[in-house]
Amino acid sequence: MEKITLKVNGMSCGHCIKAIEGSVGELSGVNHVKVNLEQGTVDLEFNSAEVTLDQIKETIDDQGYDVA
Repeated sequence: MEKITLKVNGMSCGHCIKAIEGSVGELSGVNHVKVNLEQGTVDLEFNSAEVTLDQIKETIDDQGYDVA
């Protein structure tokens, strides 16, 4: 398992949390996803053999947020 924290711009409310945690959490290989609005970060734990970091970033981008 890999652990990483991504800086994500544009998150501001509960909807943002649900959108990101829900969509990224559905990806095969993602074990844990947690949004921190105050810090503007997303903590992830994932299996890189099943899902790539680029796929995760694209999923966040598809929800309307920018991964820094």
